[in-house]
Amino acid sequence: MIRFGIIGTGWRTEFFLRIVRERPDLFACVGVVTRDVAARSAWAAGFGVSLFGTLDELLVHKPLFVVTSVTWDANPGAITELARRGIPILSETPPAASVETMSELYRLVESGARIAVAEQFHLQPHHAARIAFAHSGKMGRIVEAQVAVCHGYHATSLIRRLLDVTFEQVEVSARKFVSPVIKGRGRDGQPDSESVIDSTQVIATLDFSDRLGVFDFTDVQYFSAIRGQRVLVRGERGEIINDTAVYMQDYLTPISLTFTRSNAGENGNHEGLHLRGILAGDSWIYTNPFIPGRLSDEEIAIASCLVKMADYADGAPAFYPLAEACQDRYLDILIWESVEKGHPVTSVRQNWMESINL
Repeated sequence: MIRFGIIGTGWRTEFFLRIVRERPDLFACVGVVTRDVAARSAWAAGFGVSLFGTLDELLVHKPLFVVTSVTWDANPGAITELARRGIPILSETPPAASVETMSELYRLVESGARIAVAEQFHLQPHHAARIAFAHSGKMGRIVEAQVAVCHGYHATSLIRRLLDVTFEQVEVSARKFVSPVIKGRGRDGQPDSESVIDSTQVIATLDFSDRLGVFDFTDVQYFSAIRGQRVLVRGERGEIINDTAVYMQDYLTPISLTFTRSNAGENGNHEGLHLRGILAGDSWIYTNPFIPGRLSDEEIAIASCLVKMADYADGAPAFYPLAEACQDRYLDILIWESVEKGHPVTSVRQNWMESINL
């Protein structure tokens, strides 16, 4: 049983609570801290979770770790307070907005604080499957990753994982484009009527000298029915394009395969609705560790964060340490810096990179 607490009652908090509801045998939320207990009481009752007005009240229930699910501005203060009390921290993304604040937070790690970040995209089943296949050896050395999936630091985290880079110096060149698109749904549901809005697209190249990342994201992409995801990964011996892969088994023999989702609960199946896993050709490349929970890909990924965070709190290495989160947000900052300046920019070493010898 993984017992954790949460600070904050925002939209992201609900993902954690839905996971608890689906797999109460694995997870328990001991409570949520909010500034206004009375105003959020009906919301809490819907999830069957206790609310507390202070961190002290939450810590009485001895969570293994605490999730900070608050605004960008509030997150550094919440992390600092938990670190001061010696509590392991799973920070929502990003840990901080600016390079200066991230540098200050990393000093907490240098002083012994245990801080990981709930970056979930590389743990979503379809991305986890691609990453696993890319590094299976079949494609040889990976040299390029194009990601049109998610914004900012989420995308740079996927690019780094696919390319297997950490804190290498990178030259970033980015541009912004504005174009019309029919308005689609958002977090609050479908629009009331048809309208056309402006959408902003940013395209950037991240040149790591011997490996290339390409970032491409349109701000309506998460919910739009007509602006989908695209992923291209290239290696010396093959490539992945979305849900297909091809690689050279030998210099004469190309092998093609498809990544296929296997779902229970379809076509009269009585196992319950859930993802079994993903096959690459005739072999499992990803299996869902949270069967039979009725969880979306996003929730499966966040549940994986919780399991890995519990291991970290028990002494294992951090699955996505603060240093990586800082680097991905830093690359996000560089992309926007290049957009605003109109020319390429180059990364410089930061204090969270100092433990790595490059």
